[in-house]
Amino acid sequence: MAWDGREVFLDKLLSVVNYLRMAPATETRDIHRAIELLQRLTDLFQVRRRELSARVGLSEAQWRVLEEIASEHFMPSMFARERQSTPAAVSKVLRQLLDKGLVEVEVAAGDGRQRHYRLSRHGQVTMERLRGYRERAIAEIWSDLPAEQVAAFNVLGDALVARIESYRDAD
Repeated sequence: MAWDGREVFLDKLLSVVNYLRMAPATETRDIHRAIELLQRLTDLFQVRRRELSARVGLSEAQWRVLEEIASEHFMPSMFARERQSTPAAVSKVLRQLLDKGLVEVEVAAGDGRQRHYRLSRHGQVTMERLRGYRERAIAEIWSDLPAEQVAAFNVLGDALVARIESYRDAD
């Protein structure tokens, strides 16, 4: 799927990225437009994630926990802290995943308080389906964008993340 005007977009985006250090202050209306676009992207990603999780009978929260368990480094308390959630909320999602047969749990041999979670066969199949849906979406939406546009987007995104984190830490 070709995108008409991508060369113009690329020229504009690369001009902005390359000119950032020498450019005068950005117009307020352009900043607000960029923020609006970022918010639309964020909203679209969230909607799409909910749609994909619903296709396999999961909530978005269940998908997040399932993904983390699939990474084999899952620790419920740490996951709760990272997601600014409560251990009780994570426990509830874990019970839901256990009830659906997507996760298996075993008590640690040396410490009965520790639990080790892993995907069941059904959980693995569900994750494979989710990955397949996501990979098809990425291929359809992103794959035909010129590498330079994606690289410029990454540079700009990295700069924004660094600025927001720096501002948050100083605030």
